[in-house]
Amino acid sequence: MNVPHAAGLLAAVRQRLAARQGFALATINLDHLVKLNTDPAFRAAYAAQDFVVADGNPIVWLSRLARQPVDLVPGSTMVLPLARLAAQAGVKVALLGSTETALATAAEALRVEARGLDVALTIAPPMGFDPAGEEAARYLRMLETAGIGLCFLALGAPKQEILAARGRDLAPHVGFASVGAGLDFLAGTQVRAPDWVQSIAMEWAWRMLGNPRRLAPRYWACAKLLPGEMRKALALRMAPPAGRT
Repeated sequence: MNVPHAAGLLAAVRQRLAARQGFALATINLDHLVKLNTDPAFRAAYAAQDFVVADGNPIVWLSRLARQPVDLVPGSTMVLPLARLAAQAGVKVALLGSTETALATAAEALRVEARGLDVALTIAPPMGFDPAGEEAARYLRMLETAGIGLCFLALGAPKQEILAARGRDLAPHVGFASVGAGLDFLAGTQVRAPDWVQSIAMEWAWRMLGNPRRLAPRYWACAKLLPGEMRKALALRMAPPAGRT
């Protein structure tokens, strides 16, 4: 992670949008750490991200254990703040991912919540979409040609991060924000856990109960990873400050 809190992220994005400079924003959680340990393409995609924030309470807890604390900044909760920045900067916005129906509904919600926002393009890739393929390259060139300043990617990991990394080369003036289910939450096609569930850091359990066959193996892999990450955090905590031995 290189951005510790939401205020810092919004300040950095505001600068990029004002200068019409592209960027790639990703989040990190335990599932992403599992993928980073096993998927070279995912590691390469993360290395190309300009901004990385914590999206998961275990990441926040690990940062505190390491005495390098960061705030929780879920990508899905940053959709509206980022859209409002785009409206203020007068840049065009694109939505890429999910389904045509969800994108149309999300676009209308964004126009209501971010006055003056220009949602200029929506793209719902077909099933089996390959972020490393030629169709993905065509989408990226389309974004650049259309003068898009901010593109929300709702493809899920690792597809959205891989596409954003390619975008840094093929669409250098576009800012890419990987937001997972953020557009579906906004459209109402997926329902986020109630506030009280989020407040006790049990959103993962809420999600797993809704889709246990898909999510139980994922969360088990995360649980197996956690002890090793705790050891790494403790090692950082015990390390002497830079410049001292």
